[in-house]
Amino acid sequence: MRREQLFLDDILAAADEITEFIQGQTAESFTENRLVRSAVVHQLAIIAEVVTRLPPELQERHPHVPWPGIKGFRNIIVHHHFGIDWEEVWRSATVRVPVLRSQIAEIRRKEFPK
Repeated sequence: MRREQLFLDDILAAADEITEFIQGQTAESFTENRLVRSAVVHQLAIIAEVVTRLPPELQERHPHVPWPGIKGFRNIIVHHHFGIDWEEVWRSATVRVPVLRSQIAEIRRKEFPK
């Protein structure tokens, strides 16, 4: 379905934005840079929001992706903005997002090969 393809593309675009935003950053410089932190959190929220809109059937076909964890992370970001653990956000941006991007790119290739 075309809509699913666009959702996957949105996740890939947000992951690429995060990668661009943190380029040249260290954990310390990230923590000190409100602008970069805000930009990364925004893109993480986009990823999580898109995941909530992906059809359950697509998610079930790809159980290796931590869909529930991504959705849960969105709730933390959106509802606990002043209590965000910036080390966790950094870990997500530097470790989890690249893995997720790879997983989504593979799903994109399998589900929509053209």
